[in-house]
Amino acid sequence: MEPVLETAMRQFHQAADRIELRDEMRELLTSFKTVYQTDFPVNMDNGSTKVFSGYRVHHNSARGPMKGGIRFSSIVSLDEIKALAMWMTWKCAVVNVPFGGAKGGVICDPGTLSSSELQDLTRRFTSEIAPIIGPDRDIPAPDMGTNAQIMAWMMDTYSMEQGYTIPGIVTGKPVAIGGSEGRFEATGRGLLYVLQEHLAAEGGVRDRTVSVQGFGNVGGVAAKLLCEAGARVQYISDVATALHHPEGIDALAAFAHVQAGGTLRTWLDEHPNAAEEVAHEDVLTADVDVLVPAAVESVLTEHNAGDVRAKLIIEGANGPTTSDADAILNERGVMLIPDTLANAGGVTVSYFEWVQARQYLHWSEEQVNAELRRVMTDAYHNVISRCPLNSGGMCTQREAAQWIGVERVVEAIELRGIFP
Repeated sequence: MEPVLETAMRQFHQAADRIELRDEMRELLTSFKTVYQTDFPVNMDNGSTKVFSGYRVHHNSARGPMKGGIRFSSIVSLDEIKALAMWMTWKCAVVNVPFGGAKGGVICDPGTLSSSELQDLTRRFTSEIAPIIGPDRDIPAPDMGTNAQIMAWMMDTYSMEQGYTIPGIVTGKPVAIGGSEGRFEATGRGLLYVLQEHLAAEGGVRDRTVSVQGFGNVGGVAAKLLCEAGARVQYISDVATALHHPEGIDALAAFAHVQAGGTLRTWLDEHPNAAEEVAHEDVLTADVDVLVPAAVESVLTEHNAGDVRAKLIIEGANGPTTSDADAILNERGVMLIPDTLANAGGVTVSYFEWVQARQYLHWSEEQVNAELRRVMTDAYHNVISRCPLNSGGMCTQREAAQWIGVERVVEAIELRGIFP
C-alpha cells in the first residue's frame, strides 16, 4: 500500500507539473514550517504513569494562521500527520478561507481510556503544544478520536495558562462555550451540498443509491443527511460492522443509536430486520450510484479500484484514494470529487466559528448553513471551471482542486516575499 505521505507528495507534484511550478517553490511547498514532537506522562486510574507520544505539524502559513484537527488514534504517525497538514493547506485554499494547514495527533486508543484519563491526556498534550498554538497562530479542531468535549478541555487548559478565556483557540467546541451552530454536521453537510450541486443537472440526489464507508462524524452525518434528502443509502459500515439493505437503511435511526453510545452491531441486534451484515469490502465495491469513503486514508488502492462499481465517488475522509487507485479509476471513467473540496465543510464552519469567537458574535444555524452552502458551491464551480465535466478526461477534479490550492498559496507567498 502506498504510504499516505507519498500519496500527498505525488498529488502535489502532479499538480505542480501541470502548472509548471518552478523548483524552488516546489521545495518550499514540500517543506514543513514546524514539526513538533513530544513524549509526555499521564497518571492513569490504576495509579501508574504512562508515557504517550504526540505531534503537531504546521505545513504553511502564507495565507493565515494554521488550522487542523487533533487525532487520537493508535495508528497516528508523523508521516500521516504531515500528509494531513499538507492536505489541509490545499483544502483551506480551495474553499478560500484564510488559513494554512496543520494537523496534530496522539498515539493512543481513546476507547480504552476512562473519561478522567482522556481528560488528563488532553490537558497535558495541550500544555505541551501550547507554545506553538494560539488564536492567531494555530487553531486546533476535532478529528478522528476527538470531539467537542475534548475541544472544551483544550480551550480550558490553554485559557487557564493565559489567565483568561480564549474561545478562539479551538473550533468544534460545544455551543455553550462559544462553539458554532452547525459545526457538528458541517463536514457531512458540506459534502451533501457539493454532491447536490454536482448532480443538479441530473435530478439531484433523490433516489440515488449510496454506499457510505465509515459511520462517524463525517460518514454518519453524511448518510443521515443523504437519507433526509431522498437518497437511498443501501450500505453503511463502521470499524466492526458493515450493513446492507437493498431498499435503503434508516441511517437517521442508526446514527441516532450510534450518537447515544451504541454501535452498528448493537443497532442491528436491536433491529435485526433493518439490514443484513456483509463483508467490509462489499461497501467499497457496491453496485450503487455514489460511493462515499468517509473513514480513514488509503482504502481505495490499486488492489480494489478495479472492483469499484459506483459511477461517482465523493471523498468524505482525508486521502482515502491512493495515487495508483486514482489512475485506475480515471482510466475506467469513474468520476471522483476529491477530499480537498468534498470534505472542506468542516474547516469552513470552523472558520465561521473562529470569526464568531474573535468578534463575540453568535450566528444562527440557518445563517451558518446558508454561508456554508455558498462557500461550498462557489468552490465546486471554481474547480469545475478549471476542469469542465465534458473535458474528455484531460484533467480530473482532484487535479483541478490541487491547481487552485497550490496557485493560491504560491500567490500569497510571492505577495508576502521571504523575510528578511
